[in-house]
Amino acid sequence: MSWNITFISEKDLTDHVRATIQKYGDKLESFDLRRFNKNIVDPVKLIFDKTVYRATWEETIGNEIFRQRDKANNNDIGYFHQRIFQYIDKCHVPANGEEGGWDVIYENPDGIKLPDGSVVHRVYVEMKNKHNTMNSAAAGKTFIKMQSQLLKDDDCACFLVEAIAKKSQNIKWETSVDNQKVGHKLIRRVSMDKFYALVTGQDDAFYQICMVLPEVIQKVVETEGENLVPHDTVIDELREIAKESSIEGTDLAFAMAIYMLGFSSYAGFNSMLTPEIVKEMQTSDRISTYVKMILKNSYGTDNK
Repeated sequence: MSWNITFISEKDLTDHVRATIQKYGDKLESFDLRRFNKNIVDPVKLIFDKTVYRATWEETIGNEIFRQRDKANNNDIGYFHQRIFQYIDKCHVPANGEEGGWDVIYENPDGIKLPDGSVVHRVYVEMKNKHNTMNSAAAGKTFIKMQSQLLKDDDCACFLVEAIAKKSQNIKWETSVDNQKVGHKLIRRVSMDKFYALVTGQDDAFYQICMVLPEVIQKVVETEGENLVPHDTVIDELREIAKESSIEGTDLAFAMAIYMLGFSSYAGFNSMLTPEIVKEMQTSDRISTYVKMILKNSYGTDNK
């Protein structure tokens, strides 16, 4: 891959991508049935999803695993968006909670020209992944923080930078504080592309990053190999459970295995088990073993 980006080196972006992937941490660990059902999945929803979306069981289970992993990934992507600026000239990324808690500070001794013609020498950034992640109370609190910074430093602006904004923009941010509409020309709402353009001097800087990102991520994943690729066993374990059933039809047997993940102690499902076994099953780490037991007892299946 030829490298034509001038504001960040290939090595720096690769190192940053690697650090971001490593932030995923235990979310990269493989899913077995025990982990899959840690918070008890909703069997009825899974069966609706599988049927309505005309998916296979492999796709349905894979989507649920992806959903569980994805719930915790937003902070990791926030790390990517924020910390990349440590590699860009004149940008500084403070340690968490330090220097006022700002995500990025951009300083330019030659001056920073804003769309309305104002010139400042520092920009303090609060960064958000998406335009709708703040409620009115959080927005008001953030605005007050920025207003306070302007009182401390009369040669700065404060930006609310959104990775996923409603549109490309660098506008005066208007919000509500104590039910009063407030705004200031030096407190601005800025999309990620406009912030990249400001700090690099290149209008399409963010586009350039996006164009090389898939290949850089792929290279890191291939280099790290087994350390980054989960090997999920949920579908295989559920197949084994379904095999233990005497129910005719693979699809229905698999559905019964899914039901057992959430309804193992419900009337009908546990009719062949003693209260002691049900209690032990509910607290056991070896859920798949006990689901097999339920299927055998409930449907009179002989050991195979």
